Amino acid sequence: MLPSTQQRVPLHTATHVNRRLREQARASVQNAALGGLPGIDRRLAELDREWDIERVLETNAASLVVAGCALGAFADRRFFALPALVGGFLLLHALQGWCPPLPLLRRLGVRTEAEIEDERRALLASRTDVLAASRGGPAGRVQ
Repeated sequence: MLPSTQQRVPLHTATHVNRRLREQARASVQNAALGGLPGIDRRLAELDREWDIERVLETNAASLVVAGCALGAFADRRFFALPALVGGFLLLHALQGWCPPLPLLRRLGVRTEAEIEDERRALLASRTDVLAASRGGPAGRVQ
C-alpha cells in the first residue's frame, strides 16, 4: 500500500531528523513571537520564500535531466543513462516518498509543505495572541 501524500516523506526520514525539524520550527515560532508583530511578520515572509522538499527535488531532477541530455548529445551517449536514472528516482519518490537525495536534503533542513504550513499556522496563532494582548483582551480573541 502506498503512503499518504502528506506522510510519505516523513515516513522515509529518520526519526531524529523529523524530531529536529519539529524542534527547529517550534523554536522559530518562539523566537518570532519574542519579536512581536514585526518578528512574526518577518518569519511569515521567510516562510513564503522557503522551498519545500518537492520543489528542491524537482529542480534538482530537472537540472540533472537537462545536463544528462546535453552531455549525451555533445559528449558521450552514455550520459543519456542519467535522465533515465533520474526519472526512475522521481517515480520512486512520487510513489513511495523516498529517493536517494532525500535523506541528505532532510538532514540539511529541507521540509515538506505540510511542515512549513504547520509553522505558518503556529505563527498566525501567535500573531492573534500578540494582537489580542496589545489591545488588552484575552489571548486568541481580538476585540
